[in-house]
Amino acid sequence: MENIRQASEGDVSRIAEILIFSKRVNYRAIFENDLVSFGEMQVCPLAQSLLQDPAVLHRYWVYDDGIVKGLVCIEGDEVRELYVEPFFTGCGIGARLLRFAAEKKGCRRLWVLEKNLRAIRFYRRNGFEPTGAHRIQPGTTETVILLERSAAPLPR
Repeated sequence: MENIRQASEGDVSRIAEILIFSKRVNYRAIFENDLVSFGEMQVCPLAQSLLQDPAVLHRYWVYDDGIVKGLVCIEGDEVRELYVEPFFTGCGIGARLLRFAAEKKGCRRLWVLEKNLRAIRFYRRNGFEPTGAHRIQPGTTETVILLERSAAPLPR
């Protein structure tokens, strides 16, 4: 898939920026915890942790059209994280990353916060359906639900 490549050390600061800012934008209303959103979640420590563990960095793939605009983290057959820089949401980058994960890397499942209705709609539009499985997200009181890829081809 064009513009999608495995992340490298040179991408670490951008990956950390996208992760921190996207999580703040998407989860602040759900978790309502500014001490975590603006205290614990910081770009530099996250970037340093990615540099210190190449095995974790190796799981990330980035959408790069001259600027790294989004990322997907893949572990086995599971999409662990998929985020697009908030300035570039709605441009089809997330759908391309998800299609890449499913078609090129064999990902068929992912967990999503039950309250993250926007993300659930996105995943459903892109061929992933709720299975009925759920659990508490570790370290929180929030529920996550399991979505799996349907057998039908993913939308283009």
